[in-house]
Amino acid sequence: MAMRQESIGAAAETQADVRERILTTASDLFYRRGVRAVGVDVVVEAAGVAKTSLYRHFRTKDDLIAAYLQREDEDFWACWDRVAARNEQDGAAELEAHLAWIGARVGRPNYRGCPQLNVAAEFPDEDHPARVVARTHKEELRRRLRVIAERLQVARPDDVATELSVVINGAFVSSQILAGGDATRTLSQIAHALIAAAKA
Repeated sequence: MAMRQESIGAAAETQADVRERILTTASDLFYRRGVRAVGVDVVVEAAGVAKTSLYRHFRTKDDLIAAYLQREDEDFWACWDRVAARNEQDGAAELEAHLAWIGARVGRPNYRGCPQLNVAAEFPDEDHPARVVARTHKEELRRRLRVIAERLQVARPDDVATELSVVINGAFVSSQILAGGDATRTLSQIAHALIAAAKA
């Protein structure tokens, strides 16, 4: 059935379109169900493509998982960069704005946690392609928070960046126990306390 569906639309669909459809379908399934729970056959059926098409674009399932996380990574940093650009003159305002949109993201009804943390929890192997993407994402978060901490002229900017990243990642994994605007308010309160303590 999948091969027939694919052949019908092949004339109007480029290889890039097919790749995008596979990745979009896999990303949705991976996020909602978990990576290990979703096999290649499930992705193929949901995307309406032949298995050979999937493997033409993604050599292994691990490569598909890594592409999914890379897409999530790009989306997250695009949001971050837009907020940073609007607050480039004020470090405190930038941090507050980041916590606001992150809190809003955590508070979404369909939010199931940070994709990078979710996948990292499923794959203990440090060298797994998806875990490498996840680790790089978290290192970049801490680096960007350190830049903000330096702009705020706090003592121990490295420590403050680590503390803020732990708080933000904590919000990502606590979405099920946070109601409404709790995430934004809690993030803001803890961040203010950390910044104040670092300046004292």
